[in-house]
Amino acid sequence: MDNKIKLAVEELLLYASQNLDMYEEDLTFRRNQLLDLLKLDSPAEKPAEKFRPLQTILDEMVDYAVESKLCENLDRLNFETRIMGLVTPMPFQVITTFENLAAEDMTLATKYLTDISVNSNYIRKVDIDKNIQWKHKSERGDIMITINLAKPEKDPAAILAAKNAPQTAYPKCVICAENVGFAGNAQRVARQTLRTIPIILNGENWQFQYSPYVYFDQHCIALAEEHRPMHVDGNTFKRLFDFIELFPDYFIGSNAALPIVGGSILSHEHYQGGSKVLPEMAAPSKQFYSHSSFPDVKVSIVDWYNSVIRLESRTRKDVELMSEHILKCWEGYSDKEVNIVAAGKEQHNAITPIARFNDENHYVIDLILRNNRTDKAHPYGIFHPTEDLFNIKKEGIGIIEVMGLFILPGRLAAEAVEIRDYLTGKTPLNFKELSDAKHPMSVHLGMIAQLANDYGTNLKPEDAEQKVTDYINNACERILDCTAVFKHDEKGQAAFEKFMTFCGF
Repeated sequence: MDNKIKLAVEELLLYASQNLDMYEEDLTFRRNQLLDLLKLDSPAEKPAEKFRPLQTILDEMVDYAVESKLCENLDRLNFETRIMGLVTPMPFQVITTFENLAAEDMTLATKYLTDISVNSNYIRKVDIDKNIQWKHKSERGDIMITINLAKPEKDPAAILAAKNAPQTAYPKCVICAENVGFAGNAQRVARQTLRTIPIILNGENWQFQYSPYVYFDQHCIALAEEHRPMHVDGNTFKRLFDFIELFPDYFIGSNAALPIVGGSILSHEHYQGGSKVLPEMAAPSKQFYSHSSFPDVKVSIVDWYNSVIRLESRTRKDVELMSEHILKCWEGYSDKEVNIVAAGKEQHNAITPIARFNDENHYVIDLILRNNRTDKAHPYGIFHPTEDLFNIKKEGIGIIEVMGLFILPGRLAAEAVEIRDYLTGKTPLNFKELSDAKHPMSVHLGMIAQLANDYGTNLKPEDAEQKVTDYINNACERILDCTAVFKHDEKGQAAFEKFMTFCGF
């Protein structure tokens, strides 16, 4: 067995020399680090001349580590990351190479960092490729839907291990800059393969990196070097435009800084961006406005599910100032006729801003109006998905979803198959059993009842699959409609017009 693993070490070194920018001068050093990690007394007799697929090599090495009691089975992924961290270029090398390429062409630099992120397994394509993805042509443009299998739910043993493990406040959160090289533990994944690039946004130190989950093409994150809560103000718009001037092929946006309508990480200020591929950005404008103080800014309402104001101009400063003006107007705006109350004991109105350059190289920012108020009838949020949609998506609807890309829970893949089995008659339909909260499919009772009522329980498998997909597509449209603060009816659009007048348009 030792000789087999020694050969795997040589294969990994050859892989790194060809795919991870590893210098020949570092070869002996890297080899010795791997031998030490795997408790091997000497290397293979000769270097490898070829290598197997990376994941095959890593699985073999991790299996050996588990069998040799070098790591626990629950810790497989962290140990694999530790292995790859030993052959991934050091941060200074990555930063220097990135900056040299960026001086020539930023697309070369971003490709380099993307390749390093994928080839080091920081972006685990072996898992991401398992995701189920499709597009749905909706009334207001395509909606992109992903059932996320790349980030599986933890099993009970892993949850128990995390609960019993010593708690630590380092790093302060999962996206802090201190995660670079972090070994990981029962609560946090290892990050020895994470590489970030320092950038300056509005005179501050920020970091640029790619998301390990790649929800869309070149999915990147910009994060404040200082650990501080999410916040959207005039400085946000300046940072967003600084970012797109650095990365003109990307869009960048900020989640709203409030729970329910914000992202999953509100404790650390960060933005998300990537290639200009998300559906909301392709949505056309449907109504245009002007403002006497900003004659060079084109203002419009976007024909999209959410309530979106779009600003466009060649003059960056004007777009920044108008964005700040709309933000201040919205933060204090109430219209109880359509359930909008700006603040009570806490702030309720917020904005999700998304900046980019358009094809004419104009500065463009889309301001998505959000409100996180709850009441007795809507304990999860007045502008949150209604409870009958929770079987599809219960979590907060943040920047990615409001832009038309749904990240649905991995459990839905297997559950959709079970629902199809009810519609084909393969599984007998027993509503009494399904009504029991302990039944694993009880969460889908309403969905199953509606589909069975509409289409019966004798469908062909391909027809049943299409009906389930259609239901999910329709649910995603309804979820987006729920998040609109100004609904797409006569009353809602009149209220939107009223707000635009309030802003001076």
